[in-house]
Amino acid sequence: MPSANYRSLLRTPGAAAFFLPASLGRVGIAMTGLGMVWLVHSRTGTFATAGLVSGAFAVADALGAPQLARFVDRFGQTRVLPPTLLVHASAAALLVTLVVADAADGWLVLGGALVGASVPQLGAMSAARWSAALRSGGRAAELPTAFALESISNAVGYLVGPMAVSALAGAGHPLAGTVLAASLSVGGGALLAAHRASAPAPVAADAESALGRRLLPRGPLLLLLGLSLGVGVFFGALQVSVPAFVVEHGAPGAAAPVLAVSNGCGLVAGWLYGLRRPTTAPGVQLMAATGVLTFGGALLLAVGSPLELGFALVLTGVVIPPLLVLFPLLAESFVHRAVLTEAFAWLGSASAAGSAAAVAFSGWAIDSAGARGGFAVAVTAAGAMALQSAAGLRLLRVP
Repeated sequence: MPSANYRSLLRTPGAAAFFLPASLGRVGIAMTGLGMVWLVHSRTGTFATAGLVSGAFAVADALGAPQLARFVDRFGQTRVLPPTLLVHASAAALLVTLVVADAADGWLVLGGALVGASVPQLGAMSAARWSAALRSGGRAAELPTAFALESISNAVGYLVGPMAVSALAGAGHPLAGTVLAASLSVGGGALLAAHRASAPAPVAADAESALGRRLLPRGPLLLLLGLSLGVGVFFGALQVSVPAFVVEHGAPGAAAPVLAVSNGCGLVAGWLYGLRRPTTAPGVQLMAATGVLTFGGALLLAVGSPLELGFALVLTGVVIPPLLVLFPLLAESFVHRAVLTEAFAWLGSASAAGSAAAVAFSGWAIDSAGARGGFAVAVTAAGAMALQSAAGLRLLRVP
């Protein structure tokens, strides 16, 4: 079957009606954590408190996402999403109220945690809708293209969202950034919930108990969770190490263009990857991609200038998108429909947890050994991923 293109994919009945609102909501979700940092700092004058609030948001999001997704699988998106959006909007309003009222740090941290725990899992829900729409239409071969489109949407959201909230904060409107983030998240989620036709049917409790719950912790998914954790560590380490490297070389202004070029190349690579015709098994592709990522990560240890760093980051940047497509693609192949949204949410949580841990640990490594200490954290994560994918190749044979 020829590879699907994105235009024909979005012409699938109901596809644009759920994909576009989910993409809009993703921008808001991508703005939320950084928006909290700017908002809290504007009132308290300290990044320490802002970091605690943002950290509480991230931890609560990572822990709460699979639990929320479990309810979605059990009761359906259209029943779970509206109350979730109401809680999320209320939590964001509460946090803003607490900040404006100069509440104690503990209350601010609690507010951040409530916002994180109620984040609508729009990405997981959109991916589940793609699976339902394409499999029911006999078009399962187009799932790689659909998940590539999801990956591109996520990357664009995390490119546009932080830029928008930083621009608002720089213009002296940090409160507007948080309000806009919540508005986009809730608005996109509401539009998604309103489109009922494409929502996967919930699985009956007895079927979930008999089939889904015992299928969730199978070896393939655990392996994919480990790989998602590794990608998060790799990303988190680079977030700290790249700025540290350019500062060490007397070019602090180079961090933004270097990362922009890497991200831009990654977007193009993800777009092209989604259009290709698969010729090898997903598990083999995964092993090859993690091998290239390890090689590219090793180059980071040898670079001697921001220009060389840029070339190395382009190599790692173009190999990340295939990984972010292969993870949900393989999960969708192994996981029972009864827990599919939850499985997607676990993948996102693992990546987020790895990124959060790596940011903290890489800071310590950089203080101890310079920027290359941070790069060593990224290389170690990539190498572990390569070993995992090679050792688990038999587990990842699509049934």
